[in-house]
Amino acid sequence: MQVNWSTGGGQLTTTATTAPVHNNTARYVLILGGLSAFAPLSIDMYLPALPAMTTDLHSNPSTLQLTLAGFIVGLAIGQLVLGPLSDALGRRRPLLAGLAVYAVASALCAFAPTAELLVAARVLQAMGAAAGIVVARATVRDLYSGVAMTRFFSMLMLVNGLAPILAPALGGQILTLTSWRGVFLVLTGFGVLLLAVCALALPEPLPPEARRPARLVPTLRTYRGLLADRRFLGYALASGLLFGAIFAYIAGSPFALQEVYGLSPQQYSVVFGVNSLGLVLLGQLNGRIVGRLAGERTLLRTGLLLATAGGAGVVVTAAAGAPMLGVLVPLFVVISSIGMVMPNASSLALAEHGHHAGAASALLGVLQFVVGGLAAPLVGLAGGGSAVPMGAVMAAFAVAALVAFATLTRSGPAAEKTA
Repeated sequence: MQVNWSTGGGQLTTTATTAPVHNNTARYVLILGGLSAFAPLSIDMYLPALPAMTTDLHSNPSTLQLTLAGFIVGLAIGQLVLGPLSDALGRRRPLLAGLAVYAVASALCAFAPTAELLVAARVLQAMGAAAGIVVARATVRDLYSGVAMTRFFSMLMLVNGLAPILAPALGGQILTLTSWRGVFLVLTGFGVLLLAVCALALPEPLPPEARRPARLVPTLRTYRGLLADRRFLGYALASGLLFGAIFAYIAGSPFALQEVYGLSPQQYSVVFGVNSLGLVLLGQLNGRIVGRLAGERTLLRTGLLLATAGGAGVVVTAAAGAPMLGVLVPLFVVISSIGMVMPNASSLALAEHGHHAGAASALLGVLQFVVGGLAAPLVGLAGGGSAVPMGAVMAAFAVAALVAFATLTRSGPAAEKTA
């Protein structure tokens, strides 16, 4: 059944042949949340196995951390291509093609004989995953506007937060039954399942009259215009630089917490899940108070300040040789802050770009994951044997995110009502 959608003041309407979308909010949260969960699932599920993979593939931690960086590169390339394509072809066709690529690439990861081939397969896997990420965010912009969009992004944090909670724990349990290769076989199954669900249950949210031709020069011009928009760039950099802090944690915490503080893979999974629970809770709190007690900019600023304080706390406690709990508390603060930063930054960045939401979503995602990907190897280059390098990179990226927000978004009509 063909569905035509329109938006108005954050309210969803459809043709008379369908039920209103707001009656199916839970279904859309689950499907779009599942699509945007590709990154945390694909990254976090195999984290507990990184030390074992180093031995199994006769490699070293720096090379294995390239599986994270390679994934980020693939996400960047995939989003830049698939975002404008989804503006031209509609959201469904690029999405379904990307999900098929993801499933095949995940199987290739499972059978990779060397670390180098695993890195290559991860790049391909990420290019498929990019379709889910960019289409999910663009679809939210197709359907919602204003505070309603921010609240829906906050609801997505419930699913996005559950993914990193469940992924390392699931990965740790899979490792008790099989090797790291089994983790990638599970990801293959996830890709196949979501491909079937989207093919059957996700209608096209972008009507033909709202689509834009996919031509190279206009697409490049669109990207140039987005980069020239100071407010868009400020919100995108704020979220992207904070992603740098998060990826420093993702890359460094398996080694810092398991090798420095002696956690087992299963114990590490529990700690990772507790941190992600903070992300979920703060995201849901954000959705409840935005537009009521505070506006998007105020909440975004608050989240960035929490991340900065938490990153500094990791450095201080780790350098002082504090017990593990002293490091875990500020880590919890940093990871929780993402639940407040991401919904507000995404909503504010996309607010004025509904007519090319796919391209704007792509560039927003690229800035997040590319900047975030730079942080992963920095942790390894800084050396091991302590949580200080991880904390220093996290703190530096959090401070940079706060500076980008403060300098690039402080004025203009997009500044929201509650400053």
